[in-house]
Amino acid sequence: METCDVAIVGTGPYGLSAAAHLRQVKGLDIRLFGEPMSFWERHMPEGMLLRSPWEGSHIADPENHLTLDAYRSVDGNHRLAEPVPLKDFIAYGRWFHQQAGIRQLTDPHQVIRIESAPRGFRLTLGDGEALCARRVVVAAGIKPFAYRPGLFAGLPASLVSHTSDRGDLREFRGKEVLVLGGGQSALEAAASLCELGAEVEVLIRGSAVHWLRRHPWAHSKWIAWMFYGMGDIGPAGISLVVQRPSLFRRLPRPIQSRWDALAMRPAGARWLKPRTQGVTIHTERTLVQARVEGERLRVRLNDGTERLVDHVLLGTGYRVNLALYSFLPQELLRRIALANGYPHLNIGFETSLPGLHFLGAPAAWSFGPLMRFVAGTKFTSKALRRRILEDIRPHTVLQPTSSYEFGPLQSRGEAP
Repeated sequence: METCDVAIVGTGPYGLSAAAHLRQVKGLDIRLFGEPMSFWERHMPEGMLLRSPWEGSHIADPENHLTLDAYRSVDGNHRLAEPVPLKDFIAYGRWFHQQAGIRQLTDPHQVIRIESAPRGFRLTLGDGEALCARRVVVAAGIKPFAYRPGLFAGLPASLVSHTSDRGDLREFRGKEVLVLGGGQSALEAAASLCELGAEVEVLIRGSAVHWLRRHPWAHSKWIAWMFYGMGDIGPAGISLVVQRPSLFRRLPRPIQSRWDALAMRPAGARWLKPRTQGVTIHTERTLVQARVEGERLRVRLNDGTERLVDHVLLGTGYRVNLALYSFLPQELLRRIALANGYPHLNIGFETSLPGLHFLGAPAAWSFGPLMRFVAGTKFTSKALRRRILEDIRPHTVLQPTSSYEFGPLQSRGEAP
């Protein structure tokens, strides 16, 4: 059976960054599984703009060469600006994949099962092939964690869906759509639907829509750095702590929980607000009943009013629960220490099951909200590499990667 030192499951920003960093370790046999940026392409709405600022949207590489700025310098990308369009971020991720020298390490097949093996783990792929790895790094993203309130259990997908299920909203042109949620995905979906000609209402549980904004004095880059981290995650002051996961993880758990809630409360980017002017938004409203009526859905709100709509779109976010990763069998999960569905991770992003690591959103319980954003790739990949180096002979060296020659993005199927 084929073997490797490290298998990385997932080819989004965290998987790509981890592979780029581990590639530097001389003699380390790495495999990367999945199609680069596939979640972003298939499960994010067309026309979406990134909420994260430019400085917080770089996928980290070891020498900080493969930034958005470097990508913009490539022929044809000079118009790329903030906020970053989804299609451009996907192209950037695939360019990163090519330029980082990890393309030849990538297998596009999905990992469908991970099991313990005598010297590590056994991975089964979607094509039926299998291999063994001494370590497994799971960077499989958030798609399985899409939260759907129990009220909608059993209702057809034609009437109720999550924003991650709808990459193309054009099918709702001229329809009556009810959007649930007050975060970026809900508000941007509502704005896009309105622009497409749909009749849209938004229901928000809170008393107001929150827009991400800074105090006027904080817009100067000479001042902002004293109060906000590069990812601009959370309010002034707290943002700086969020940007330092090794510090955040040392805070008492009640403070971590409070600051995480402040950093992650539902909110929309300030540039999105003008696009929602034509959208009807109801605050302090929730759905209490939903039933199929013909080819439509009749819903009742907590104020007693009813609506007959063509579709309910859930912008209800994501709730991490490792048990929802279909490739993790119960016998493996039982060996992982969990807290509310999140794994307990050491400073090297390793679980209580030695050799098994989790990156991205599942690491948020151990390292804070930065892990839910691309800005977290820098800290994560460096910490992961340090942990893996601990198990390798002391004279292991890091290979330089300073000879990048930036080229245009090749299309799928094109020879490297």
